[in-house]
Amino acid sequence: MNYKKQKYTNKSRHSRVALIYLLWSQEPYDYLIKALECVADQTYPQEYFSLVIVYNSHKEGEKSAFPYIEEQVERYRAQLPQVVLLPQKKNLGFSGGNNAGMQWSIDHGYDYVFLHNADGFLANSCIEKMAKALDADRAIGAAQAMVLLGKEPDLINTSGNCWHYLGFGYSNNYRRNVHDFPFPKVLDINYASGAAIMMRCSFLKKYGLWDDDYFMYHEDTDYSYRLYLLGYRIVLVSDAVFHHLYNFSKSITKYYWMERNRYAFLLVFLKWRTLLLLLPMLLVMELGLIFFSLKGGWFTQRLKVYRYWLRRESWNLWLLKRKHVQKTRVRGDREMLQHAVGDIIFQEDSLENPILLYVANPLMRYYLAFLRVFVRW
Repeated sequence: MNYKKQKYTNKSRHSRVALIYLLWSQEPYDYLIKALECVADQTYPQEYFSLVIVYNSHKEGEKSAFPYIEEQVERYRAQLPQVVLLPQKKNLGFSGGNNAGMQWSIDHGYDYVFLHNADGFLANSCIEKMAKALDADRAIGAAQAMVLLGKEPDLINTSGNCWHYLGFGYSNNYRRNVHDFPFPKVLDINYASGAAIMMRCSFLKKYGLWDDDYFMYHEDTDYSYRLYLLGYRIVLVSDAVFHHLYNFSKSITKYYWMERNRYAFLLVFLKWRTLLLLLPMLLVMELGLIFFSLKGGWFTQRLKVYRYWLRRESWNLWLLKRKHVQKTRVRGDREMLQHAVGDIIFQEDSLENPILLYVANPLMRYYLAFLRVFVRW
């Protein structure tokens, strides 16, 4: 792919884009300078987009990196578009921190927001190509850039995320060579990764921001499927490139958020009849996850998930969200299951195992085929 900088020549009124760059803790020291340089190099006219830096506070016992952010922004000020700094008093999570930037963008009349992952940087035509795609098709609810691995730029990090019918999500075509695929410029996908997603401010205002209650993980799945069930397209803009310095996190706390939120998503989006049909496979998966959590040392996080779902207030919270989604949707579970995948593919080879590859994945594929036959609603 050729990312040579070219002048943006669209003669019509340019859409106003707010690029939301969420950082927390000590991330600015590692990633900020490269991100600023790439923002400065964008082909999209600077008078039509702004950089909104949300600093999501820092860990207890750490020194705030916000003064460093101010220093670097001032250093690059002459090369950058308008920069807005939004320091937060506490960590609002991935969803809450991005919501702070989205709300600012809505309040100030922007057309689109683009979420920029902390550990990544833009190819110089990324914002231009993303905005063009949304300008061209009002049916697009949200769009993802092609996310390539930052240190191996020919390899894909995600070409759009996959949704597994048991609630799991993962990156599609991970570590495959981007040049091996004849991607169309705009391609419908399961859901858009929050690492590099452009959304319409009008839709955020009408249908709601990202759900703060997810805190982190599955908030991008939730937003994509909210729009999908309302009839909108979720797409990949394949020639708009974002480079991600991806590193699979070993933090054990991620299991709590991923599993808690997986159940929340299923409860909110699937009809009761579908959940009843899913129950046998959910129970089989649960036994498998208990085994692997004991083996992997994260069983305490699994117990924490169970404690969360044993509380009445947890059910009340998500059932209220469910009521709204089920009332407003125009697409049914049948379409969601046609949209789903049956295999679970881990991001790292070290996490693959024969039981998953040769027993669980074939069983889940057959079960998805069964669901697609019987789910007519």
